[in-house]
Amino acid sequence: MATSRDRLGTLEAEGSSGRQGYSGVEVVLSSDPATPAPLCPHGPTLLFVKVNQGKEETRRFYACSACRDRKDCNFFLWEDEKLSGARLAAREAHNRSCQPPLSRSQCVERYLKFIELPLSQRKFCQSCQQLLLPDDEEKHHEHHQVVGDVSITQLKRPSKLLYPLENKKTNAQYLFADRSCLFLVDLLSNLGFRRVLCVGTPRYSQFYMEDSFCHYNMFNHHFFDGKAALEVCKTFLQEDKGEGVIMVTDPPFGGLVEPLAVTFKKLIAMWKEGHSQDNSQKELPIFWIFPYFFESRICQFFPSFCMLDYQVDYDNHALYKHGKTGRKQSPVRIFTNIPPNKIILPIEEGYRFCPLCQRYVSLENQHCEHCNSCTSKDGRKWNHCFLCKKCVKPSWIHCSICNHCALPDHSCKGPKDGCFICGELDHKRSACPNISTSKKVNKAVRKQKQRKSNKMKMETTKGQSMNHTSATRKKKRRERTHQYLCS
Repeated sequence: MATSRDRLGTLEAEGSSGRQGYSGVEVVLSSDPATPAPLCPHGPTLLFVKVNQGKEETRRFYACSACRDRKDCNFFLWEDEKLSGARLAAREAHNRSCQPPLSRSQCVERYLKFIELPLSQRKFCQSCQQLLLPDDEEKHHEHHQVVGDVSITQLKRPSKLLYPLENKKTNAQYLFADRSCLFLVDLLSNLGFRRVLCVGTPRYSQFYMEDSFCHYNMFNHHFFDGKAALEVCKTFLQEDKGEGVIMVTDPPFGGLVEPLAVTFKKLIAMWKEGHSQDNSQKELPIFWIFPYFFESRICQFFPSFCMLDYQVDYDNHALYKHGKTGRKQSPVRIFTNIPPNKIILPIEEGYRFCPLCQRYVSLENQHCEHCNSCTSKDGRKWNHCFLCKKCVKPSWIHCSICNHCALPDHSCKGPKDGCFICGELDHKRSACPNISTSKKVNKAVRKQKQRKSNKMKMETTKGQSMNHTSATRKKKRRERTHQYLCS
């Protein structure tokens, strides 16, 4: 995402954060800093607590910050649990075995050798996702998909070589559509940024030099290569007293906002260290790309942020893109602390300038004279409710029982913890716009449960039939015995 004259710094995100707050488990951010969190293969773990009807349980536990499925990282430890020396040693050995096979210095050494090769010898194994040196070719010759004639241009765009991982519970890597990518590149250039810190660019270690890449976990601010990597990031942020740099982050949508916000504030503080006292009030410019229904949570941690109307599309995501297989509006937006009047959205893509709001908005996002702003969040025209004193989605109506606007078929009890699919608090799972992607999974689960239930019923019926037959035989034997004794 940098032009040829710019520099690009990257931090690798290990994946999506552990447990969703609405599922009854919340992350504890105020743990004692004097007590370091135990380590799993993905760095320091996070402290969680189960919440039941708004009340925290007394016993808290540590779990992986990067994987929300125990199959991907099975680390679990009660906060007050003490481990023996043998178990601690076993854990450390396991953590070491899960690290990448090549260190950063080894990756850099291989890259330098690779670019010195003639074009005909530059090969990339798509099966192993690895740049190949001449000594490696024999191992990848049979049953491997190898691409030849890898150019320097291809090396500068690793996403074109790497297969994106699509495990939503660990490393979900969805690539911007070309139109969104070009828009972001042009926007950053027009705003005058010369350096971009990309937080969330996994598996790029073998394509960048040591001063341009750090293996990093964005959910716990952990640099896997220690202090040396931290200094690389700090130097990048503080170059030219922090001028001309912006942070762009595209976290996994399943990640918790809270630990992400804490991490980003630490990066902001790192950037501020390179400033003079006169500039201490300035903020590190940020583009945080996330679904619009997380707006309230993001702005809770960053009050200076606003949400742009621009809809970000992805090439390899079934929902978050335009077209027949996507949806009419992508829910993904850009949250930023850059004043929106400085950001020009493309008119040819359906955006217009609102002179009253002094910013670009979606074409159908009409200015509300009562709210004194363009209020739509999803690209449609919203309607003003005078009872709620705000604009609401066009599909909502005012409920006299709940005394607020909601979908016509909503439950008046209201969702206690929001939607289990997208996390938005204003609807239940049954009314979620993303429910189409989960229907297949839920249908399969229901079928599996039904098969188990039918099997249990058959076994129960069979057992009851056998018991009935046995009881009938015993009764007849008793009757025959009674007749014999009486005769």
